Amino acid sequence: MRSVTYSMSVSLDGYIVGPDGGFDWTPPDEEIFRFATDEIRQVGVHLLGRRLYEAMLYWETADRSPSLDGLAAVGRHSVLEFAALWKALPKVVFSTTLSAVQGHARLASGSLAEEIERLRAGPGKGDIAIGGATLAAEAAASDLIDEYRVRVHPVLVGGGIPFFPRHERRVDLELVETRTFRSRVVYLRYRVAR
Repeated sequence: MRSVTYSMSVSLDGYIVGPDGGFDWTPPDEEIFRFATDEIRQVGVHLLGRRLYEAMLYWETADRSPSLDGLAAVGRHSVLEFAALWKALPKVVFSTTLSAVQGHARLASGSLAEEIERLRAGPGKGDIAIGGATLAAEAAASDLIDEYRVRVHPVLVGGGIPFFPRHERRVDLELVETRTFRSRVVYLRYRVAR
């Protein structure tokens, strides 16, 4: 069965963005970017909320952009490689306000649980990745996440949008993998103990 994964960068105090909505504390880094690119190679379909979908629209045209828009530290080849993978990746967008989406994306036709059930039952390879804290919180509340993949940045931002959903339920996890990058970012991969 295909695994449902939730993977994002997070501050040490558990936020994906700070109180001001910014994430300038996750500066572009070639090593981490290549790691994230390798992670995307394992994804068969990406489920996104509206806000993340709109933020990721950059990657639909990054290959035509003469500038790297703040990604110079990553390198043009790496940016183009990620852009090609992202563009080709099937995406399902959960939104009540969008009437259309672009590229290989489609609007969700059912609930998150129904979409995941349909994707798990149907043909396809690779993980079912969830992007965005709000969508991930809904998936976690329904016990749909199989793995949490966290890139912990050495910073305390003091508030914002939390990576982990705030619900009153215990979830036991098994550590699967760790890695420390040169930038002092620590990757933690946990599987939900069932």
